[in-house]
Amino acid sequence: MPTSSPRILLITPPLTQLNTPYPATPYIKGFLTGRGYHVAQADLGLELVLRLFSQSGLRRVFAAIEAGGFELSDNARRMVRLQRSYLATIGPVIRFLQNKDNTLAPRICHSRFLPEAARFDNIADLEAAFGTLGLTDQARHLATLYLEDLGDLIKETVGPQFGFSRYAERLGMSATSFDAMHEALQTPPNLLDQMLLELLDELVARTAPDVVGFSVPFPGNLYGALRLAGRVKELRPQAKTLMGGGYPNTELRQIREPRFFDYIDFLTLDDGEGPWLRLLEYLRGTLTTADLQRTFLRNAAGVVEYINHPHPDVPHTEVGTPDYSDLPLSEYLSVIEVLNPMHRLWSDGRWNKLTIAHGCYWKRCSFCDVTLDYISRYETAPATLLVDRIEQIVAQTGQTGFHFVDEAAPPLALRDLAVELLKRQVKITWWGNIRFEKTFSPDLCRLLAASGCIAVSGGLEVASDRLLALMEKGVTIAQVARVTDGFTQAGIMVHAYLMYGFPTQTTQETVDALEVVRQLFGAGIVQSGYWHRFAMTAHSPVGKNPAKYQVVPIGPEPGDFAWNDLWHDDPTGTNHEKFGPGLAKALYNYMHGVALEEPLSFWFDFKTPHAKVPRHLIQQALQDPGKPDFVKQNQRLFWLGNVPELGYTEHKKGQRAVLTFYEQAEDFEVKTQAPIGAWLHQLLTTLSTDYDTKVLLKEAAATFPASAAGLSFEAFLASPAWQQLREKGLLIL
Repeated sequence: MPTSSPRILLITPPLTQLNTPYPATPYIKGFLTGRGYHVAQADLGLELVLRLFSQSGLRRVFAAIEAGGFELSDNARRMVRLQRSYLATIGPVIRFLQNKDNTLAPRICHSRFLPEAARFDNIADLEAAFGTLGLTDQARHLATLYLEDLGDLIKETVGPQFGFSRYAERLGMSATSFDAMHEALQTPPNLLDQMLLELLDELVARTAPDVVGFSVPFPGNLYGALRLAGRVKELRPQAKTLMGGGYPNTELRQIREPRFFDYIDFLTLDDGEGPWLRLLEYLRGTLTTADLQRTFLRNAAGVVEYINHPHPDVPHTEVGTPDYSDLPLSEYLSVIEVLNPMHRLWSDGRWNKLTIAHGCYWKRCSFCDVTLDYISRYETAPATLLVDRIEQIVAQTGQTGFHFVDEAAPPLALRDLAVELLKRQVKITWWGNIRFEKTFSPDLCRLLAASGCIAVSGGLEVASDRLLALMEKGVTIAQVARVTDGFTQAGIMVHAYLMYGFPTQTTQETVDALEVVRQLFGAGIVQSGYWHRFAMTAHSPVGKNPAKYQVVPIGPEPGDFAWNDLWHDDPTGTNHEKFGPGLAKALYNYMHGVALEEPLSFWFDFKTPHAKVPRHLIQQALQDPGKPDFVKQNQRLFWLGNVPELGYTEHKKGQRAVLTFYEQAEDFEVKTQAPIGAWLHQLLTTLSTDYDTKVLLKEAAATFPASAAGLSFEAFLASPAWQQLREKGLLIL
């Protein structure tokens, strides 16, 4: 290893997302380049897909199938017979999904342009899903099905580990033993492995790295990472290999398997910035192994050792700006896999990913890995710094879409971010995860919408107040209803994470939860959702203290390799598994406004009890009028509009003020008494031009011309003029 600054290569192995880079390597690259290191990065998941799904790649696939003597299903046999059609269409389809040839959409939709296999058999009613104007979206969905057909063929034949989002996932999930992974890695490379290794050979020849880092966010990334790491060892024996990411952070915290370190020299936990700095200094000879931070290695005796010198963590304010340079941003594919509006955001469009705060400010949910650093250590960064980062990323990528990837973005940090974006006139489109807590008032929702927010996702989990309390979610059903209504009224799409199978959940509570979900969709205040089956993990409060939640752990025992998902019995709960299909079917229909009046028993093929939830639970929650403006004296006024023009007209009761507003969609007038008009004009001018001075409602009240107007401030807050301004964009935050 050279004593000079080493050449670093960061790799995202297959496969995470096709539409946008996974943010881990851009984050580390931005951090390390800011400290003077030479860093290259590559998304080999994307590059493998582009090599595979090309005319030359498919030729190799079909040739290998014909030479391999595979026993083909009827579906695969049909696709092999249609190989000329696939070879002729694959290039145009990939260009279309890269948004390089949108004129192909009418042919895809209307002219039988694509060869069709099993994925097209259960195709949804596209007219209902996309409408008559959504031609490009409809074509993108059909093109996605076409790619998934090809993926099924590959998985059945030449690449059994292939999956667009779960590549070789089975080998990595809950693998307490390394044996199956080791066996897979010892077999000769299949066709997909060969393509992946060819890409690596070209990359290594181009970059000549001294250090190669692999980000492994999911179980499905592990096989590819280890295949690639083994190849690096062959090509550059002197190079060191590192691994970090979400999968090691949750699954490999107790690793004792020495064979893993045949591929990876150093395995790091939690945030990578600190461990990378120490490792690079160690490799340059300026630190010893004892100085490493949160790092596993195999020592000279062949034993796995964990070293964690108590260096301070790198503050969130100092992690730098993600650097997307040398990633082929124009080559990513916008796909529409499922007709779920929120899931579409995950797979369609190029989203820059950024974190508002490190960790979770709540960190109490009993099903969540709250004991781990990425949740337990909460740190914020000032809004000015966040917007600086946003502007840098937009300048580099040319893309103004942002996905804030926080576990739960803090409402006050989002408020400050929105104000800073509006102050600087930085125009972005953004979405992210939140908690449905009461801090998200209707006015805050409107502010977030004005700053570019288009969607939020949050955990309703089990829609039962008893279970929400047991989970320590810190929300109630009524509160969720009011918050989701505020977002919906502001034009922000709401996605609800839903859970079934939480410990002690009864059949009655499962049915009642579905009734709450039905009412939320019926009221139009949730537009998207997804049911997740509860999973007990080793790092959650339930996993740490199963007796408190009346569940019985039944394995697996910790092994030498991965350990996170825990099996358990729930003796006081219902048979959760049988509810899954019915819950999913009901939710799919509710999202499309279908069968909302059907009895809940309609969705299940077994007898279920009637719901005990009041039929108007959600509507009653929405009738809560909220606090009147007068009690918000210590809150800030914020005006979303422009400075109005002030004029006067004569009236039989004296002079009247007319404030004329010229806004984006419509112009309007506010008429009031002359002294109030002058006061309002001054107030709105200040709010429009001086974002740095916070004007509280009580400070505005102190200057209100009550005696001249013959009207108290409290009475003015109930006047039509004030109510009109509140409706048009005068917020109290």
